[in-house]
Amino acid sequence: MNKTARSIIGLGAAVIVLGGGLAALMLTEPKDKENKENSVSSSEESSVAEGAGIFLIQDEKAGESEGLVKEVTVKNNEETLHVVMDKAPTDESAATYTIDGYSDISLNTSLVSTLANNAVHMTSGSVVDENCENPAKFGLENPQAEVEVKFQTGTVKKFKVGDKAPANSETYVMIDGENTVYTVATSYISNYGKVLADFVDTVILEEPPEESYPKINSLKIEREDIDYDIVLEYDKSSDDGKYSGGTSATHVMVEPTDAYLTVERSEDITNGMFGLQAEGIYSIHCKESDIAEAGLKDPFCTVTMDCDDGSKYVLLMSEPFTDDNNKKCCYVMFENSNIIYIVDTENAKWCTVLPIDITSRIMIGSYVWNITDLTVNCSDGTSEKFVIEPKDENAENTKATDFNVTKNDTAFDSERYRQFYGFLINAAAEEFALGEDIPDGEPVVTVEYSDSYTKKKTKLEFYEYSNLTALIAVNGESKYFCAKSYVDTLLENIKRIETGEDYITTWK
Repeated sequence: MNKTARSIIGLGAAVIVLGGGLAALMLTEPKDKENKENSVSSSEESSVAEGAGIFLIQDEKAGESEGLVKEVTVKNNEETLHVVMDKAPTDESAATYTIDGYSDISLNTSLVSTLANNAVHMTSGSVVDENCENPAKFGLENPQAEVEVKFQTGTVKKFKVGDKAPANSETYVMIDGENTVYTVATSYISNYGKVLADFVDTVILEEPPEESYPKINSLKIEREDIDYDIVLEYDKSSDDGKYSGGTSATHVMVEPTDAYLTVERSEDITNGMFGLQAEGIYSIHCKESDIAEAGLKDPFCTVTMDCDDGSKYVLLMSEPFTDDNNKKCCYVMFENSNIIYIVDTENAKWCTVLPIDITSRIMIGSYVWNITDLTVNCSDGTSEKFVIEPKDENAENTKATDFNVTKNDTAFDSERYRQFYGFLINAAAEEFALGEDIPDGEPVVTVEYSDSYTKKKTKLEFYEYSNLTALIAVNGESKYFCAKSYVDTLLENIKRIETGEDYITTWK
């Protein structure tokens, strides 16, 4: 029987001799206080005696310091990892560690470093068996992991990780050279059961800090399931701070057609490569056979991003598949890299996106006062030509009263012109009509305008396509479908230009 246990039994006998509660009340206050202190002290000694709070891995040669780990070898049921110091500690930072042989891979160094740091900070929860004769009972005959810790001083310590204790929050551990079985918090030693892939950084391309974020000049998507490329380019008009129309997106689509982008739907496409997160790792230091098996030798999708800092990224993607968790994923790797990731297609939308998913429904994006001339011609012979000129070329022109407008060479109310143009730009495309044949015959309405900011002249022709749909050709090429009811309303509003009646602003 140990000394602390004998002290506790003796104290219990003394209380009995005193004759129970009445005798205890007769004790003086100082003595009562003394007994309380002794009771706390005995409780603490009992806890230590049971093995709680013992540092299990110590470097005796390190003196009062905890010792500096030089390397750690972890052998678990899956593989062996050799962890080495990457950066020595400084006054400002602790030592960091990496996995030997994988310096060319982006590792989660914080997670890797736990394999060294957790060893020297590992404390026992309790002593389970002081003289263990059957390690197999605790999973220590064939342990989950065997760990060797080498300190800078040359001290070597080893320990084994066994099964989880019944409480499940603790795991059995045995130190090499001892017969004692301890419990240790599972959260402290669970990383020794991890494999190499668990330590790979799942951020495929680090997102740069805001102050050094590069401008993405262009992004190109090539995909097997569509017969065109999707190309997005930086809109240079975003640089001058002047509003030129369109949307607030910094990029525009140039292939398979010219179109404005919507910010909320296109940002994952233009900027999504930065900070792209993987679900898991398929292959590390992949071979040609791994690349072929993942479907990346002839990739389903290739995304090329060119930045203004000279960097170029080419992302290869496999055809999407459904994983064991019923999640749609694909295999992903950078061209000429040696690691293949598994990525949720929700994070990698390039393999599923279509032009209509990210483009604005705006067909006419020019700012009203950037238009210098605008002509509408109807199949019934109606024709109206507007010419718009600023009253002062050097003024900051922002409202109708700053402009002179003529209609068919006659002065016209600039505000009424603005209202008509406002109706025009509300024409909303329902979907693209790329590759569609332009219907025979004359267009129902033709709209032509010149933009002083972009220096472009644009021609829109509205054709009847079906009972409910109209086809819109832009500069001679079929481009959009819209509701036929819009075209019918447009015809009516063209008639109202001259009458002065309020323009119709809604249509079904």
